[in-house]
Amino acid sequence: MAIILRLDRVMADRKMSLNELSEKVGISNVNLSNLKTGKVKAIRFSTLDAICKVLECQPGDILEYQDDKQTA
Repeated sequence: MAIILRLDRVMADRKMSLNELSEKVGISNVNLSNLKTGKVKAIRFSTLDAICKVLECQPGDILEYQDDKQTA
């Protein structure tokens, strides 16, 4: 099982930079960059909520589930 983060895709669609999203969401560039590149193992619902509000999207636009059988 793998959860794939698609934050970079949604940000590109909205033409929003990492710095701009970081300021609007209220989390550091480093933490947001780690989230964007998939280097995190968890995300708080409050953070996901803030990101979705700023990007005007649904959590499913940012998170994608892939079965290991599909990726192998």
